[in-house]
Amino acid sequence: MASPQSSLRQRGIAPTKKGSATDNGMTNSLSDGPDLLSKLKERGAGSEWDYKLALLIITALAFATRFYGISHPNEVVFDEVHFGKYLQRMYFFDVHPPFGKLLFALMGWFVGYDGHFLFDNIGDSYIKNKVPYVAFRAMPALLGALTVPTVFLIMWESGYSLPAAIVAAGLVLFDNAHIGQTRLILLDATLVFAMSLSVLCYIRFYKMRHEAFGRKWWKWLLLTGFAMSCVISTKYVGVFTFFTVGSAVALDLWGLLDVHRRQGALSLPEFGKHFAARLFGLIVVPFFFYLFWFQVHFAILTRSGPGDDFMTPAFQETLSDNIMTMQAVGIQYYDTIVIRHKDTKTYLHSHPDQYPLRYEDGRVSSAGQQVTGYPHNDTNNHWQILPSQIIPEENYLGQSVKNGDAVKLRHLMTDTILMSHDVASPYYATNQEFTTAPIETANGDRFNDTLFEIRIENGKAGEEFKTMSGQFKLVHFPSKVAMWTHTSPLPDWAFKQQEINGNKNLLQTSNIWYVEEVPSLAPDSDRLKKEPRKIKRVPFLKKYFELQRAMFFHNNALTSSHPYASQPIQWPFLLRGVSFWTQNETRQQIYFLGNPLGWWLTSCVLAIFAGIIGADQLSQRRGVDALDERTRSRLYNSTGFFFLCWAAHYLPFYLMGRQLFLHHYLPAHLASALVTGALLEFIFNIDPVSDNEPSYKPIAEAGKSRKKERFVPGRRSLAAKERLSQQSLLAMWSAAGLLMIVIIGGWYYFLPLTYGKPGLSVKEVLARKWLGYDLHFAK
Repeated sequence: MASPQSSLRQRGIAPTKKGSATDNGMTNSLSDGPDLLSKLKERGAGSEWDYKLALLIITALAFATRFYGISHPNEVVFDEVHFGKYLQRMYFFDVHPPFGKLLFALMGWFVGYDGHFLFDNIGDSYIKNKVPYVAFRAMPALLGALTVPTVFLIMWESGYSLPAAIVAAGLVLFDNAHIGQTRLILLDATLVFAMSLSVLCYIRFYKMRHEAFGRKWWKWLLLTGFAMSCVISTKYVGVFTFFTVGSAVALDLWGLLDVHRRQGALSLPEFGKHFAARLFGLIVVPFFFYLFWFQVHFAILTRSGPGDDFMTPAFQETLSDNIMTMQAVGIQYYDTIVIRHKDTKTYLHSHPDQYPLRYEDGRVSSAGQQVTGYPHNDTNNHWQILPSQIIPEENYLGQSVKNGDAVKLRHLMTDTILMSHDVASPYYATNQEFTTAPIETANGDRFNDTLFEIRIENGKAGEEFKTMSGQFKLVHFPSKVAMWTHTSPLPDWAFKQQEINGNKNLLQTSNIWYVEEVPSLAPDSDRLKKEPRKIKRVPFLKKYFELQRAMFFHNNALTSSHPYASQPIQWPFLLRGVSFWTQNETRQQIYFLGNPLGWWLTSCVLAIFAGIIGADQLSQRRGVDALDERTRSRLYNSTGFFFLCWAAHYLPFYLMGRQLFLHHYLPAHLASALVTGALLEFIFNIDPVSDNEPSYKPIAEAGKSRKKERFVPGRRSLAAKERLSQQSLLAMWSAAGLLMIVIIGGWYYFLPLTYGKPGLSVKEVLARKWLGYDLHFAK
C-alpha cells in the first residue's frame, strides 16, 4: 500500500518500477549524486518548521491540562502518598523500588518540608496540617506534561507524518486517565514518562546504526539504558520495557550477524563488539543505576521506623533507635515467655478445651487439648521454657537458651507440655496437629513428641536466644515440622481462633516467631538493664538482597480483594474505573477513568493492526503480495515495534495473581496511541521511509584539504516532510482532524470527574455512567 496506485501482484513476478527497491523517487546511481544533493538541500531547508510549531503547541497544552486546578482538592486523595519518612530518615518498607519516592523526597527537601504528615487517611486536610502538597503534585504533573511531547517526538523521529504524530500525541494529551494520574502524588507519572523516554532514546540510537561506535551512537545507547533503569527503579513492571527494547535489540543483533546484510558482513570480532556494547549500555549500566538508588535509600533511612518488622533482626541492628534490639533480653531456662507470630501477630495460646473427635470432613483428631493462635495477650499465652533433660531446676537456673537447643514448652495455666504428633491438623491434612500432653505422659511415652529445636533465623551456632531480636523457627525434633499458623479462623469449637499446626516446608518464611516478653522477670531485674548499643554495619549487597526478597514476597502477597480492583480484560475497553475522592457537601468527586472514546479507538486500531498482519501473512502463503517491500518493512518493523511495546506492557498482567487496577494499563495505552498514529498513516497509503534512501556527507578527497560533499547511498533516512513533499495529505488531515474533535469531545465531557470540579447533579452523573461506572452521587 505504498501509494493509491498500488495493486496486488503475484509473487515471483518482477516488481513494477513503483515497487522497485531502487526507485524511491530518486536514483541510487552515483552519477546522479550532485543533482540529487541540490534537490535534497532545497527540499530540506526549513522543512520541519511545522513539526516544531506543533511540538510547541502540544507541550503548552500538556502543561495546561496537567497543572490546571492542581491545588484541588486540598485533601489526601486515594493512594496519594508522599514518602515524607525520607525526610524524617525513618526506615519504611514499600513493594516498589525507591527512585520515584526519592524524587518526591527531593521536592520536599527543595521546599523545606520536614515530613511530619503521614498521609494516613483519605480526606485529611493538607491545609490544616501545613503540607506543601502543590509542590509535591507539581513533580508528577511536570513528568506527565513532558510525556506528551515525548510521544510526539517518538512519532517524529520514527519518520511519521505530522497528522500521525498529532493524533498519537493527542490521544495521550486529551486522556483523562493520564491527566488524573499525573496530577496527584503517585508514582505512575514517573513510570510512564521514563517508559516513553526509553522508547524515544532507543529509536534515536537505532537511527545511528550506520555510524556505530561514534559519539552520538554511544550517547543514545547510554541514554536508553539510563531511561530504562529509571523505569525499573520506579516499579518492577519496568521489566516490560526491558523486554520491549531487548526484543528489538535481539532482532538488530540477528541482522548484524547475517553475512548477506546490505552494508556488508561483519567479522565475528566486530559482531562481538556490537554485542558487548549493547550488553554494557542496556544491562550493566541500568543495573548499576538501579543499585545506586538503593544505596541512596539505605544511606538516608538510618533511623528505626514502621518498616522495621519487614526486615530481619540483623538488618534492624543497622538502624538507630530500634526498639526491637533496644528491648532485647536474653532468655534463660525456666523463664516464662510469650511467643508471637511474626506475620500475623497472633500469640501462641492454649486452653482446656479439646479438639472435636471428628471434624466436619470426617477426619479424626486426637481429641487433645487445643493449641491455637490468639490475637490478644493474656495468661493463657504464658509458656515456661524447659530443658530437654529431666534435671533438677537448680542445675539450669541462670543458664541461657542457645540457638540449636532442644527444649520443652510448658503451658502454665493447664500444666501441660506442648507436643506435636502424626495426626492431621484441623484444616491441613498434610500438616501435623499441635496439642499438649500432661507432664506424666510428656516425661514417659510421649517424651520425644514434646521436644522442639530453637532455630534462630540467620543465627550462629550457640548464639544466645533473646526476646524481640531472636526471631526463630520452632522445629519439632522427631518429625522435623515447623510450628506455623495462618489467618483462616477455626470453627466455633475453637472460638474462631487461628489454627496452629506443623508445616513440613521448613523454608517457608511464615514459620517465623519471636518472644515478645518475659513476664516472669521482676521489674528491677538486672537482666532488664541496658547498655549503650553500637549500630552494626551490614554490607550493602546483603541488605539489598534481603530487601529484594521482602519486596517480591509482599508484592506477590497483595492478593486480597479491593472494591475498585479490575481485571486486564477490562482495561482496553474501559469497563470500570477507580473512585479516588469524594466530597458529600459539594457533590464533587474524582473518578479515575480514561477518555472512553480515545480508549475504544486505540483498542479497535490494535485489532485492525492484528488483522492486517494476519491477512498479509495469509496472502503471502497464497503467493499474493498485497504490500510492497518498503510498506511491509515499515508496517512490521516500526508499527510492529509499537505493537510489541503494547503487548509487552499489557499481556503479562494476565499471569499475575495480585491486586490489579486500571492505572496498570497506562504504559500500554501510551503504546496503543503510537500504534494508532502509525496505522492512520498506513491506511492513507503514505510511502514509508526506506532504509535505502540516499544521503550525502562531507568527504575529504585525496590531495585536497577542503572537504567535498559526496553522495553516499544507504546512510540517511529522509525526514517525513521531504518524502511527503509530492503527496497530498488532505484526506489524512481530514481524518486526523475528525478524530481529534471526537477525542477532545470525550475528554471535555468527563473533565468534572478528572479535576474533581464542579460537582454534578444526579442527572449529570447518570449521563456519564456509560458502561455502568460506579460513580458516586448517582441518586
